[in-house]
Amino acid sequence: MKILVTNDDGILSDELWILVKELNNIGQIVVVAPDREQSATGTAVTLHQPLRVRKVKPMVPGIETYSVEGTPADSVILALSKLLKDRVDVVVAGINQGLNLGNDVPISGTVGAALQGYLHGFSALAISIERGDSMHSENAAKMAALLTKRIDSGVLPADIFLNVNLPNLPLNQIKGIKTTRLASQSHIDTVEEGHDGKRAYYWLVRHQINQNADRETDIWAVEQGNISITPLRTNFSSHSLPAITDSLCAELFQELKRQ
Repeated sequence: MKILVTNDDGILSDELWILVKELNNIGQIVVVAPDREQSATGTAVTLHQPLRVRKVKPMVPGIETYSVEGTPADSVILALSKLLKDRVDVVVAGINQGLNLGNDVPISGTVGAALQGYLHGFSALAISIERGDSMHSENAAKMAALLTKRIDSGVLPADIFLNVNLPNLPLNQIKGIKTTRLASQSHIDTVEEGHDGKRAYYWLVRHQINQNADRETDIWAVEQGNISITPLRTNFSSHSLPAITDSLCAELFQELKRQ
């Protein structure tokens, strides 16, 4: 199995390489990622200037790695169209430092990268974890590996596009895995105003996720201490979820706890 890995936090992100190290146990990995942080770039594609790519030394030995002067979506397009000689099986974007939930999903560079993989005909997975002082990113990496193996084995369909979010908790404090839909709300909903002595400025602020979110949504699941798996389509939310069943969620959670 060949896996393309990318992110929106940049090629030097520790979470990227935690993910790569875990996925390297189950397949052949190629990393193509932005050369710097590109958070909240969504599906942005560079059209009016050239893109430059460098082959760089990987932080995990033996991994073919490219740094792109562009967005996460640029990175996936370049990888699939020009850089990779062989067809990949899965595109995995992450691990994002910060949740990508509800109405915030369209602005996520992580989800935007996975979307490009999906639009090019590949299984795609975006994985994010709640930001905190002490990151439990290994849980997200293991979750990505479990889902990728299910895609490769045919348990999950080849045309799947998943948005996965984890609470930043030790594994023994995570309650379970829930199949969810996107919440119709955002936690980037506040604008703060300031002044630098010369002119006013504005700052878009992320608030805590809404504890009153509807049940069965991604925000509700994470707030309750669960891992959220949201199947997406090009209209971003599928209300028909036949592939990610309750029994599969329970099976994945038991296997995750054995890791």
